Amino acid sequence: MKSSHPPTLLTLARRALTNEIALPKNARVLVAVSGGPDSMALLDALAALQAPLGFAIVAHGVDHGLRADAARELDVAEAHARALDVPFARTRVVVTAGGNLQERARAARHAALEDARKNTRARFVATAHHADDRAETVLMRILRGAGPGGLAVLPPRDGHLIRPLIRATREAVSLHLERHAIPFSRDPSNEDVRFLRARVRRDVLPLLRELDASIVEHLCALADDLAPHREKHAPYRIPRNVRLALAALATTKRSGEVALPGGLVAKKVSKKKSSKKR
Repeated sequence: MKSSHPPTLLTLARRALTNEIALPKNARVLVAVSGGPDSMALLDALAALQAPLGFAIVAHGVDHGLRADAARELDVAEAHARALDVPFARTRVVVTAGGNLQERARAARHAALEDARKNTRARFVATAHHADDRAETVLMRILRGAGPGGLAVLPPRDGHLIRPLIRATREAVSLHLERHAIPFSRDPSNEDVRFLRARVRRDVLPLLRELDASIVEHLCALADDLAPHREKHAPYRIPRNVRLALAALATTKRSGEVALPGGLVAKKVSKKKSSKKR
């Protein structure tokens, strides 16, 4: 009889490392850790899997200098890494305030991690992207009119970058943190609705999930199916009416009706609480 329980985070990470990433034996992996829930779950999972799968990890954090709490969050990460007997180091970068802040911070972080990878003689950098992150990114790319290559986002392995948690949901990450009592911090900027990802995470994806509970899996499957287009520059673009529909979802409030192109209306469906018979 098959178990009805979903695979654990460790099982999903093991499968990804073995089957999709095909991590070589004796490889050294630099784990990108911020102190947030996703990266702390990644650090904990890889620390548990390194001996059984025959690889070694080191951990590295990047402080963008944008928030006073960032250094304290990395302290939490460093303490847990040392408890796991994982070497930990950090880099401080300077990202000035201004336009396109998240993209510039991401570029600075990747450059710092690449330098750390070379300095530690690691072959790979592991990031904590999971399935919900991937689904959000697909939606963001659709909103920006990306073609097939632009939707083939966040593959399990991309050069020196690997994503062992890419088949795990945010729920699986949370369950692992709770089950193993792993400490973590929360970055308030991740909830800042001035950034598109925060709006997609808070408003768009939950609404789509109400229409189809498997939307995350569908969007990730779309990214998988379009993987052959990643290196191509196809002229195809997402149809304008689809982009406008998703833009309407991204900018509306979570309750009430949303006017869509073509005279269509999407109405938020509220879940009714079931009443138990006495």
